Amino acid sequence: MTAADTASLVLAQSGRGAGVPIRELLLVLLTAAVVTFLSTGAVRIAAIRFGAVAVPRDRDVHVQPTPRLGGVGMYIGLVAGLLFAQQLPALTRGFEYTPDMGAALVSGTIIVIVGIIDDRWGLDALTKFVGQVTAAGVLVVMGVSWIVIYEPFGGSTLILDQLQAGLFTVLVAVVMINAMNFVDGLDGLAAGLGLIAAVAICAFSVGLLHDQGGDVSAYPPALIAAALAGACLGFLPHNFQPARIFMGDSGSMLIGLMLAATSTSASGRIPLAAYGTRDLLGLLSPLILVGAVMFIPILDLLLAIVRRTRAGVSPFSPDKMHLHHRLLQIGHSHRRVVLLIYLWVGVLAFGAVGSSLLDRRAVVLLVAGGLVFALVVTAVPSLRHEDADRPRRRWGRRRVR
Repeated sequence: MTAADTASLVLAQSGRGAGVPIRELLLVLLTAAVVTFLSTGAVRIAAIRFGAVAVPRDRDVHVQPTPRLGGVGMYIGLVAGLLFAQQLPALTRGFEYTPDMGAALVSGTIIVIVGIIDDRWGLDALTKFVGQVTAAGVLVVMGVSWIVIYEPFGGSTLILDQLQAGLFTVLVAVVMINAMNFVDGLDGLAAGLGLIAAVAICAFSVGLLHDQGGDVSAYPPALIAAALAGACLGFLPHNFQPARIFMGDSGSMLIGLMLAATSTSASGRIPLAAYGTRDLLGLLSPLILVGAVMFIPILDLLLAIVRRTRAGVSPFSPDKMHLHHRLLQIGHSHRRVVLLIYLWVGVLAFGAVGSSLLDRRAVVLLVAGGLVFALVVTAVPSLRHEDADRPRRRWGRRRVR
């Protein structure tokens, strides 16, 4: 028996050692989606009895009281998806060799508890921030953190010590949690963005799996992303306009934390030795992907902080000048605003993923075309309004004469 035959026999005996478990990942996604969809209906009834109901305010878009706590249904679906994955022979080994899955579940539980308290009774900004840092800190304590950061200007790779890795991981997680929390202002918006982001990061993680021959240590980021995508997908039918239930902070903060956990987990699976230009971009891809996926929410967050600071009020004080509010003001319908933001984030997210998986020139052309299309579609209501106003202005001038 040759060495090649021996290697083939070993791989065959180890299950799917050299394969990528696409079918199993899809099953995890569908399981999380179905469980989330079914459990959210029960959560809605419980939220009404529990008193976790959002009463319309001046800055809100919804016009009738709507129960919160939809994040609890998403959490149940996420946990169900990961527990189901643990029963699949092709995925079981991903739980045995890494701490990532347990860390994601424990930190997710903490952030959901913080969200439930805030959705029902309300929390001040400092207490909520402490809860976010605690949940992010659990990831670090349980062994999930950024290990390296590529420094593009110096062309070097920074190897982080334990303290630096922990601080950077907590920073990334808290920023993503608050970005998702800030953008959760329209029916279906945060769930849809979470779905797009999770699918994009899952695609990136599958690329890592393929490059590493199906190494089981690279399973966690793909698994967490698949379960999160399923949870968001299962919640959307309940939350798309008109929403029957809101995810609340328990849902938006869970999405942000799980995206941070997935990207952090993926960052530690990229080989560091003997890399060229493509490998450098691949090394940076998780950070690029996080920035691309979260560009719209983070931009909205930064604009809100600047706007409120210039007005002399707290950066955390509410207003009605978020990006989605502005799109409503220029003439888009509620559903069209949500779909437009889906489009922008989708182009950015899959452009970042494609840059590490596909031919760069094709990706650049596709992203450029997507951005132009998104820009035109976004500006359409304004153009219509200008065309409609011109005859009125001319008629007005003639009557004055």
